[in-house]
Amino acid sequence: MRTKSRSLVRRWASAVFAVAAVAALSSAAQAQPEGAAHGGDPARDLRLTQVQSMATHNSYHREASFAEQQIMSQHDPNWQTLLYSHASLPVQFERQRARGIELDVFPDPQGGLYADPLIRKQAGLPALSDPDWKKPGFKVLHWADFDYRTTCVTLRGCLRQVKEWSDEQPGHVAVPILLELKQTDPRLEERGGAKSPPWDTAMLDALDAEIRTVFPDRDTVTADDIRRPGKSLERSVLERGWPKVRDTRGKTMFFMDNDAQGIQDAYRAGGRESLQGRVLFTDSEPGRADAAFMKVNDPTGANKAVIRDLVKRGYYVRTRSDVPLAQATSGDTAMLRDALSSGAQMVSTDFPVPGLAARYGSDYVAELPRTDAAVRCNPVTVRTCPRGALE
Repeated sequence: MRTKSRSLVRRWASAVFAVAAVAALSSAAQAQPEGAAHGGDPARDLRLTQVQSMATHNSYHREASFAEQQIMSQHDPNWQTLLYSHASLPVQFERQRARGIELDVFPDPQGGLYADPLIRKQAGLPALSDPDWKKPGFKVLHWADFDYRTTCVTLRGCLRQVKEWSDEQPGHVAVPILLELKQTDPRLEERGGAKSPPWDTAMLDALDAEIRTVFPDRDTVTADDIRRPGKSLERSVLERGWPKVRDTRGKTMFFMDNDAQGIQDAYRAGGRESLQGRVLFTDSEPGRADAAFMKVNDPTGANKAVIRDLVKRGYYVRTRSDVPLAQATSGDTAMLRDALSSGAQMVSTDFPVPGLAARYGSDYVAELPRTDAAVRCNPVTVRTCPRGALE
């Protein structure tokens, strides 16, 4: 996954003074709650930008078989970074207190495009037997023809798992779902692998439609819920803020991980500069009409100040607490501490519970400071946290 850290640092440095007046409006919009809530929902005055939770990175991922690992080692010098596995999505939500996930999505309009991975054939393994690989629709996997193992093959199937858990836990804080929209590897295409169709506007329309078959608009937070009449999405966010936790419990919200201009332009085409009618929030930048969500994957160094500034101004930010497998082998929690103190609302990890890093020689785990909590008040945007569990 690529980051935009350098670009954001430059833009942040040049824009921070110019937006001071708007930032003041944002601070007012995010009315810092103090003391105990007076009955009802403890988080009733908190906005979505005023809470923080842990999410998982490549949440569907299962590592390759031993036979496939031998082939990986011959073709990819970083193959060992692929050796991690996540529990199923419901287990992550229920048992591991994850409150955000990431899914890598490949288009497969005819079905069966990724059903016969090259690496599997090279390893002498039988054909995939799961019929979901043959069904038309979007697929969820990491690297077509190479690192394909997943706990839920279809996007619709993954989202149904989330929906079933959500319906059983209607009081949960709105769950962010980050989608990275992928295409096949040209090197593997040359060897006879699958070639995915492009992410053009029509394909992106189909993606929105497929998400809505599981999560209709009443069950999601979208740009249409935030944008005010006559104002851009960014202006609405900076002046009025994101919705409140109490008004969005039991819902999900979808973010686009991709920062490539081409795919974002295709998604905003047709008069949708502020994401009118769209499901996903784009990974945008300050000053753009669609700016509400931003990704700064590396929270260390100068980026920590960048994230804190974005959060203070009212944006929703995703960062990471670790990268495979640096923290898992060293046990170093410095990146985790930077991620949490940055105020990024969505902090993603590959190691959400104790024991997952033990195979690499450490006890590294990425959790909130209160390990019994799934969500906490944001350390940057909340001065005094209300009493009582936020979820």
